[in-house]
Amino acid sequence: MRPALRAWLLLPFLVSLPAAAQLAIETTESVAKNSPEGWAMRYFAGTTLMTSFGATSPLAPWRGAIAGELGGIPRLSEEQQRVGFGGFKQEDLDKSPVFGRLRGTLGLPGGWVAELGYTPQVEIDGTKARDLVAIALGKRLVQEGALSLSMRALGQVGKVQGDITCPARIAGVADPVVNPVGCQAPSRDAFSTNHYGIDATIAWDAGDWKWHAGAGVARTRLAVQVDAPLESVRDRTKLTSDGSLPWFTLGVRRAIDADWSVAFEILHVPLEVRRPPDFTSERDSLTSWRAQLRREFR
Repeated sequence: MRPALRAWLLLPFLVSLPAAAQLAIETTESVAKNSPEGWAMRYFAGTTLMTSFGATSPLAPWRGAIAGELGGIPRLSEEQQRVGFGGFKQEDLDKSPVFGRLRGTLGLPGGWVAELGYTPQVEIDGTKARDLVAIALGKRLVQEGALSLSMRALGQVGKVQGDITCPARIAGVADPVVNPVGCQAPSRDAFSTNHYGIDATIAWDAGDWKWHAGAGVARTRLAVQVDAPLESVRDRTKLTSDGSLPWFTLGVRRAIDADWSVAFEILHVPLEVRRPPDFTSERDSLTSWRAQLRREFR
């Protein structure tokens, strides 16, 4: 039996212990990428991908650009949010409708371009990013008329912290239907969305309109550190999930003037999940919109 599920089945006994005898659940478990927990980690890791937003910019050495970008996070159903303990407990995953990032780009000698992305620590519904930083190094490899091919190496480290397993709205509520595991205070759960990978972008320059299609794959090092204060118990379970995360993009950039441009793209991350009670494999992918406002300094 899985460690996290064993701990959950013991909760009715543990929460009956006197406060003075409070215990801590300290377990670490690796979950499959298509388990409900693994699917949720990969789904939200997908929302943080620093995609290319088009061909690598032909920036002169030490010239740069800055950009602000938003990505939509689709609203999840109750079934999709039932990921805890192998798919039997509902978690509060619908925290924010968007993910945001600031991006700086710098031209390097030899046609290379470096990118640095940072997500500000803005709290939304009890959740905020913590030291979430992404980097990329890319180059336009082929330029044949209006058609180009670019490639990048990229990576990301950091985490998102929030009250996922014990949301503030139910903490301390005595009703076992509303608060089935006995949350006494908002949890301080942390999702580490570390990954590294490569992507390629084919772009077509049609003047003010620049169309692109891209594909990439990342090696993930994902983890959720639960920190939930329950009645007489503190749940400190840690879940990890490693594997590959592929994605595809399709988008367009439109020049506003010589320096400013706006880009829009659709991101698709193919995902599969096995949910109870039958645990048959089903497709449940992430598809979302992304937008970017960018200024180049020539």
